[in-house]
Amino acid sequence: MAEATATHELVITRIFDAPREMVYRAFTDPDQLARWFGPVGFSVPRETVDIDARTGGHQRFTMVSEFDPTMSSPIDATFTEVVENELLVGTEKVEGIPGFEGVSHTRMRIEFHDEGGKTRLVLRQSPYSGDMVDMARQGWLSSFTKLDTLLAG
Repeated sequence: MAEATATHELVITRIFDAPREMVYRAFTDPDQLARWFGPVGFSVPRETVDIDARTGGHQRFTMVSEFDPTMSSPIDATFTEVVENELLVGTEKVEGIPGFEGVSHTRMRIEFHDEGGKTRLVLRQSPYSGDMVDMARQGWLSSFTKLDTLLAG
């Protein structure tokens, strides 16, 4: 992806019917992340997940296609700011994204806001090209349907 074309920011705001501590834990607990992350048709094998949720820590895992297990996308993120139950900020490197060559580098900011027992999550991720931002949005929205199921359980 040429840096000059990567100018779009993905912003998603979503309300989850769960307390923010529970939603935050779904992003920072390896067992929980493995249960929901990845769009429908992809999974995250638990043995690939390693999370150290602190400033300077990391989040590493691999998404694997359920239709073609040879197709995988390793994700390696470094946290630059962490406020427990409130904020995760960092940079991430992703490889193996279907339809895109090479390695993608993005910045990520995830805010967890209390909404009277529910959680308003605000996700910002950039930079993306126009094609990639649409694909990332669909991937997150699909993943969030799996997160809804986990939080309801």
